[in-house]
Amino acid sequence: MGRTEKKVIVFGSGGQVGVELMSEFTRRGYQALGLDRAEVDITDAQAVEKAIAGFDPAAVMNAAAYNMVDVAEQEPQAAFIVNALAVRNLAVACRQADAKLVHYGTDYAFDGVTDRPYVETDMPHPLSAYGVSKLSGELYARAYCEDALIVRTCGVFGPAGRATNRGNFVEVMLRLGASSNPIRVVEDHVASPTYAPALASRTIDLLERGASGLFHIGGGAPITWFEYAHLIFEAAGLHPELRATNEREYRTSARRPKYSALSNAKVEQFGIAPMPPLAECIRDYLQTTGRLG
Repeated sequence: MGRTEKKVIVFGSGGQVGVELMSEFTRRGYQALGLDRAEVDITDAQAVEKAIAGFDPAAVMNAAAYNMVDVAEQEPQAAFIVNALAVRNLAVACRQADAKLVHYGTDYAFDGVTDRPYVETDMPHPLSAYGVSKLSGELYARAYCEDALIVRTCGVFGPAGRATNRGNFVEVMLRLGASSNPIRVVEDHVASPTYAPALASRTIDLLERGASGLFHIGGGAPITWFEYAHLIFEAAGLHPELRATNEREYRTSARRPKYSALSNAKVEQFGIAPMPPLAECIRDYLQTTGRLG
């Protein structure tokens, strides 16, 4: 990491990934400063510079993001300010403080017109305001920090999602599964859902190995959202009426990539452990949150 002291800042420390980063850094003996939006608004360049210069960390983790994909179609500027311009604030401050920037990207950088998991050399082609804003954040990070580490991920879910306003797919399914109404989930969209604790630990593994550039860390195996929902209900011991639907029947404001699974080949070749199987991650999630079936 370039410094002897193990000091890091985690922006977005209250989110699903941020909570796990804080936990894992602490477990590994780092001095980790967690900052959420109430403490430092990353869209405020002066506040960001003051926080980073004051703590003098070896690394800065950006786990903060605007992730309301459909709402972003009505307010693209709001998404861009957080997901792109605020990343520029972080990158500029990191360059001034000689700190390494670690930033999270998204599978929504791609258009989904493929039949295999995306690799880091695939050309991005976002389909939405959210996707454009997130890709722009990657570009800003790498423009100002030559050794920036960009980790693209997909469909993150972690125990902290239970306490956040937006939750995650697991929480949505469990809530719907508790009712007697049929549940419709798309069967024509494929992703690689990613467990936040595993994502956090592997991100830190990359950081400790001095990695820079672009890496994909997804759940490890392509799966449809319909199949994913089935795994959740199976693990939770629930038996709702689950019906398959498709993109034509389930319209959303934002266009989403139909196939956005990410390949972990590069990160595994770098010596990082493979991601655990999704079914195992779901069981761990349910056990951690006290809902294992």
